[in-house]
Amino acid sequence: AVPLEIAGAADAFTRAKALLEEVGLTGRGHHYPSQLSGGEQQRVALARALANNPPILLADEPTGNLDSKTGVEIMALFARLHQGGNTIILVTHEPDIAAYAHRVIAIRDGQVERDVRQEPQATLSAH
Repeated sequence: AVPLEIAGAADAFTRAKALLEEVGLTGRGHHYPSQLSGGEQQRVALARALANNPPILLADEPTGNLDSKTGVEIMALFARLHQGGNTIILVTHEPDIAAYAHRVIAIRDGQVERDVRQEPQATLSAH
């Protein structure tokens, strides 16, 4: 709720609860970060990023420290957000995560090596 309160939202707590529900954390709002799994912490970070309705989300290795099942769940959230109109710029070193993208820009040694538009190849089920 903090980003919403800083922005002056009168309904910060209600909106925060709705964001937690949107990212699949209904009922976890009273837990401390240490009481949440890595995937749940990633979802909280995503809810916080969505608080003020940004048109673009920047995600740096959002699945980097997660098991593959939780990584797929995070990517499903991103897919849902993209379908809802958000632009998502995601940095990853994992080809299986890049397979979810509609466009992949590969950078090597600071130079664009490849820029490919694609139909997302990955499915939203655990491997």
